[in-house]
This record gives sequence, C-alpha cells and structure tokens, in this order.
Amino acid sequence: MDQGTGSINSDYKDWEWSDDAGERARLLQSPSVETVPKNSESQGNGLGATSALGAVFIVVNAALGAGLLNFPAAFSMAGGVAAGITLQMCMLIFIIGGLVILAYCSQASNERTYQEVVWAVCGKVPGVLCEVAIAVYTFGTCIAFLIIIGDQEDKIIAALVKEPEEVGSSRWYTDRKFTISITAFLLILPLSIPKEIGFQKYASSLSVIGTWYVTAVIIIKYIWPDKELVPVEIPTSPSTWTAVFNAMPTICFGFQCHVSSVPVFNSMKQPEVKTWGAVVTAAMVIALFVYTGTGICGFLTFGAGVEQDVLMSYPSNDIPVALARAFIILCVLTSYPILHFCGRAVLEGLWLRYTGVTVEEDVVRERRRRLLQTISWFLLTLLLALFIPDIGKVISVIGGLAACFIFVFPGLCLIQAKLSEIQETRAISWWAQVCYGVFMVTLGAFIFGQTTANAIFVDLTA
Repeated sequence: MDQGTGSINSDYKDWEWSDDAGERARLLQSPSVETVPKNSESQGNGLGATSALGAVFIVVNAALGAGLLNFPAAFSMAGGVAAGITLQMCMLIFIIGGLVILAYCSQASNERTYQEVVWAVCGKVPGVLCEVAIAVYTFGTCIAFLIIIGDQEDKIIAALVKEPEEVGSSRWYTDRKFTISITAFLLILPLSIPKEIGFQKYASSLSVIGTWYVTAVIIIKYIWPDKELVPVEIPTSPSTWTAVFNAMPTICFGFQCHVSSVPVFNSMKQPEVKTWGAVVTAAMVIALFVYTGTGICGFLTFGAGVEQDVLMSYPSNDIPVALARAFIILCVLTSYPILHFCGRAVLEGLWLRYTGVTVEEDVVRERRRRLLQTISWFLLTLLLALFIPDIGKVISVIGGLAACFIFVFPGLCLIQAKLSEIQETRAISWWAQVCYGVFMVTLGAFIFGQTTANAIFVDLTA
C-alpha cells in the first residue's frame, strides 16, 4: 500500500474528550506482548522485542481458542465439508487483508492498539462505536467461556459419579448452575480483580497446548472411532441457501484476532507491513489447518447430530476426551480474565474520556471503580451463562461483532487513510484500494446484519 503525504491523524487531538484518558485504551493488548512506549521514533527502529517467528505464534495464540468446539456444528450448518472449506477459504482472504490494513494504518497514524487506530484514522464516532463493540464482544465471549465450563464439567462429573448425566444432575452438588458458580467464584473472580494480568501469559502457553490436544483427539477419534458409534447421516448440501451464512459467525469468532494484532505488530523488531503480511498469512494458515481438521473430523464423526460443543457428543467415560475437557476448562479459566481485562480497559477509557479526568487525578478512585466494574461484569456474565445453556446461541450473537472487527473497521480505516492522502492524481492502485475498502465494509455489514438478525429472531427466540 502506498502511503501519501497527508497526515491521517492530523485532527485526532481536536476532539473534546480527554486525550490523556485515551491512553487507557492502550491497556487493550495481548498479555503475551511486550511493547515499547509510543513515540514517533519507536516505529521501525528495531525497538520491539518480538521476532517475525515469535509474532506468528502470538497471532496463532490469539486466533486459536475454545471457539474451535463449534466448528463441526458450523460445517453441519454450512452443508458439508466442501461448503465449509470453501466458505473458510473465501473469508480467509479478507481476514488476512484486514490484518494487513490494520498494520498499515497503525504505522501511518503512529497508534499502537486497535481502537486507537480507529479513533485516529476514522474519527470520534467510529472510535466510540469500536470501543463499545469491543466491550460487548468481550462481555459475550466471557459468557461463552462460562457456558463451556458448564458443558465440560457436566461430562466430567458424570464420569466421576459413574451415573448417566441426567441422574447425576439431580444432586445439588452436581447441578450445572452450582458447578459453574463455584468454579467462577473460586477461580475466575480472583484472577479478574488485579489491575495487571501479565502473569497470565504463562498460563496462555498451557491453553495453546490444550487447544492442539483437543484437535488431535477429535482427529484420532475420527480415524479410529469407538466400536459402539453407530453410523450417522452426513449432509452433503445445505438445507437452504441461507443456511450457509449461519456458519459465518463461528468462522468470524474463530479467526478474530484483529483486536490484539495491532500491539503484536508494534512489538516486532522490524514492524514493516510486508513482513507483517507474511507473518499473518503463516499464522492464519496454521489456524486454518487446526480449525478445518477439527471441523471436518468432528462433523464426519457425528454428522448432522453433532452438538454445538463437539466434546458434548462424546461419551463421558472416554479418558482421552475427558483430558481434552480438562484442557478446555483450563483454557477458558485463563482466557476469561484476559477478555475481562480487555473489556474493562475499554470501559475505563470511555469513562475517563467522558468525564475529562486525567489518569493522575483519578488514581485515588481507580481501585474502587475497578472493583465495582469487575464484580458487576462477573455477576452479569455468570447470571446470563446460567440461563443460556447453548454456546451456539452466544456465538451467533458475538460472531456478528467479530465480523465488524475483521471487515467493517479495517475497511473504514483503509478508505479514510486513502482519502486523507494528498495526491495530484489518483492512480489505479488508489482506486482499487478504496474499492476494496468499500467492499470490506459492505461484506462486514451484511454478515453482521444477517447473523445478528438470525440470532435474535431464530436462536434467541427458539
């Protein structure tokens, strides 16, 4: 992408909201990324600590997660293996493109986080919408994590008590609502209260190992299935042409690593757009193989009857699968505080901007406000998770928001960045990039509208 002579963020500091408060939004970065302070000389001078290979693994870490449990059901909704793979490959082009656009706009605007780039390049209204979307997305993802904990604990408890799930669930200490609540209060809440969560980066390594193990188990169980597994119906085409779009939220939710990608780019020793393009391409190909392997093998094992959480389709007494469930619980236990931290940081930035209070003036009240935000967030997500037992319903809602992070905001940034360039003549490449940005915004808006409408009128009212 060619960078013109115009300054993208020339009017960014003209907004009425506090610029100092906007720095709180910089908290939203991957806990695995060490970045240097933002200044005009830090870009491109090799001050970052992350190599290109290290950046690949960080992006893969950000992309892979508990969302892979829903991919077999997504393949079923899409209408089979061919449709699922085709849909992923088509969307992957724009997913990689969005990551490259964000790096380009970050370098041009000298901003170091996703929402700061949107603020600087697109202005106040898109910036606020972006921050609100991040808060809602992280809130919904935390609900999904609690639901996953309940799903896996149901199966583990059923294996331990050696009784059918419906019998074991009649006891108060095996009741789903009790097990989710006690796990959340004892393990998640204490990890969510601290101001900094840098220690979580060590637990994240175990989460990545767990994700790979789950994929390996699903693939092995397909190659060497259990003897008692009965043949199932394998759909080869979608039930309706609109059913294909129902798989989009899962794909967007799975591949969405764009919010944490900007800090990763700026943490590189040589933050160059071309290098970053190779990094994200390699990372997304790795994620593609993991998600596709899980989706295909889980779908072919259980067919149209696959559960929204594929591990729920396996019997409780399967030891390798039980270990996979334990890994998934560990993954979400460490991921919930990270997602909550990101959402809390955005809410903090919005509050400080709205009140116009500087960070230094607000230190005294920060701890009290942080405790109130954390407890309110925790209780609301827990309450919703207790009464929404289906992870698919949550992903159908937040998957639409993931499409905004992948398509809409990067597309808007690209359009505004190109329009801000001062050029005597508009080259063909300039027009091509503007048209690409318009198409990304249109595609993202369509996915968001379609999936959100489907979630509201079909999934949530069912």
